[in-house]
Amino acid sequence: MRAALPRVVVVTGASGAIGAALAEAYAAPGMCLALQGRDTERLEAAAARCRFLGAEVQVFAMDVRDAPGLRAWLEAFDTQHPVDLLIADAGVANVLEDVSQWETPLAVDNVITTNLMGTINTVLPIAERMRARGRGHVAMVSSLAAFRGMAISPAYCASKSALHSWGQAIRPLLGATGISLTMIYPGFVKSNMSDAFPASKPFLIEASQAARHIRRGLDARKATVIFPAVLWLGIKLLNALPDPWADALMAFLNLAPKGRN
Repeated sequence: MRAALPRVVVVTGASGAIGAALAEAYAAPGMCLALQGRDTERLEAAAARCRFLGAEVQVFAMDVRDAPGLRAWLEAFDTQHPVDLLIADAGVANVLEDVSQWETPLAVDNVITTNLMGTINTVLPIAERMRARGRGHVAMVSSLAAFRGMAISPAYCASKSALHSWGQAIRPLLGATGISLTMIYPGFVKSNMSDAFPASKPFLIEASQAARHIRRGLDARKATVIFPAVLWLGIKLLNALPDPWADALMAFLNLAPKGRN
C-alpha cells in the first residue's frame, strides 16, 4: 500500500535555491511547513511564496550547527505539529580556483560542520520522535560529489561522502521502526553555490526542476533519488579508471582547479 502523502514538512536550508524550491513544491492549502535558513531575507521571501500558495508556514532563522537551538526548535514544532517528512537540505561549499590555493582549516571546519554535523543535528531530534511514533520519512540531500572527490572542492566532497555513508548506516535503524529514509544526490543545480563554482557545470538544471524530480522520488518513498542519470553514469565510468587517468580526465573536462599562470 502506498504511504499517505505528508501534511507536515520541515525543510532546512530553505533560504537556498533547492530548499526554497522544495518548500514551494509542498506548499498548498492544508499543508504545514517549517522552514529553516540563515539568510533572513531570502527565508522570509520563500515563506511568503508558500503562504501565497495556501500553506501554513513557520520560519526559524538560525545556523544548523547550533545543535541545542535547532533541537529546541524542532522539538517544539514537532510537539505542535507531528512531522511527516523532514528534508535536511542545509549546506555550504568552498571552492578553489587554481592549484596554488589551499583550503584553510577554518574553511574546512565550516563546510564539514555545516554539511555533515548540521544534517545530523537536524535528523536526530525528529528521527527520535518519528521512531517513537512508528512512522515518518526522513530525506537528506547529499550530492553526486559524494561519489568522486574533486580537487576544486575537497571539503565539500568529503562532507557529502560522509553524509552518504551515515545515511546508509542509519537506514536499517530507521526502517526497523517504520521510518523511511531517502538519500538525494543532485548534480549541478542553479544556485548561489553553483554560481561560485569556477569550473564547468555539465547538465546544470534550475532549482524548480530539481525540486520536482526530488518530490516525485519522495512521494514514491524511494531509497535513493539521483540525477541527472547521465552524469551519475559518467562518474561511475570515471571511477572505473586508474586514478591518474581519472584525474587527467577531470582536468581535461575543466572540473579541476586551473594550473598556475
